[in-house]
Parts: sequence; C-alpha cells; structure tokens
Amino acid sequence: MFLRQSAVVASVIIYWGGVMLNARRIRNRIGKSPNLTPHNVKERMLWLSWFIVISGWAGQPFIMYFGVKSGLLSFIGLFKYSASAYVGIALAVCGYAGTLWCYQAMGTAWRIGVDKNERTNLIQNGPYRLIRHPIYLFQSIILLGIICLLPTLFSIFIFCIHFAAVLFKANDEEIYLADVYGADFHAYCLKTGRFLPRLSSLAHSIHT
Repeated sequence: MFLRQSAVVASVIIYWGGVMLNARRIRNRIGKSPNLTPHNVKERMLWLSWFIVISGWAGQPFIMYFGVKSGLLSFIGLFKYSASAYVGIALAVCGYAGTLWCYQAMGTAWRIGVDKNERTNLIQNGPYRLIRHPIYLFQSIILLGIICLLPTLFSIFIFCIHFAAVLFKANDEEIYLADVYGADFHAYCLKTGRFLPRLSSLAHSIHT
C-alpha cells in the first residue's frame, strides 16, 4: 500500500510541478503569461473541473486512510494483484515522458488557456503529427496508471471528470484553431485524430 500511495503522491508533484516549471519557462521566453488566467465563465468552469481532478488525484492517498476505516471507499478487484502497482507506475512514467515530448514539440506555442486575440504557430510535429491533443491523451494515461495503483471507484470517478473536461477543452481549442487557421486546420484535422491516431496516418508514419 505504501508503494502505491507514494507513487501517486510523486506523480502529482512531478506532473504539476512540471506544468508550473514549463509555464515559467514559457513566460520568461515570450514575456507574458501562457494564459494561466481564465478569461470567461466557460474557462472558469474548466478550471473548477481541473481543481477537482488535481485535488482528487493528490488527495486520494490520504482520503484512502479514512475511507478504508469508514467503509466509504469501494475497492475493485484489481487491487489484489501486486503487479497492478508496477503497471500503474509504468503508465505514469510513460504518460509523463509523453508530456515532456509534447512540451518539446510545442516550444513557445504551449498555452494553458485560449486567448482569442493571440495567434501562435499551428504545431504539426512530434506527437502532433498524429494527434491534435496528445497532452490530454498522456494525462489520461497517467490517470489510468493511478487507477492501477489505487483501484477504487473514487479514482475511476476522477478519471471520468478528467475525460469530460478534456472533451470540452479540446472542443473549445479546436473552435479557436479553426477560426484562426481556417482551411489549414481543416486539412490538419483530416490527417490526425483528436486523442488517438487515425489508422491511415499511423500506417503512413510507420512507412515514412
């Protein structure tokens, strides 16, 4: 149990510490915030959902102690397999490595929120060659790792909140990108998947 809880706490610190470090790096390079402040009610609601996800992600190892004692936390069968802990750690590591790949590919174009008055480059290299929102995919992989580490109904609930939030966020970002880039973005969408690669694009990438 200690290994599982420690891995979850470490994943929160490493991932969100990395987000803050990257935000600071981008701020220093572009001379302004990479849209950390929500601009409207829609973005504030998204920030609330992120707060729930991050709080649940970070708090579950501590919530578990009281939940197990009170019977409020329900475990699913995966918990009895010790290998699930190592699978969870592997997923978390792969998810964070993928996130760093995204940071490298985006460079100074990385943003947290959408500023409709700003125009950055349309990134189509690295993981963005196949997927339009790979950061959200890699976040989901990390949270699947958390489910393996602490397989409770609560961790599944946190994953579902995250998935709903990224669907909404991805749609909002694509509306902005379509408005800014028009036909270029439409062509980009035809050859990429939103969260998973299109099979045709993946096959083409492998052969090239």
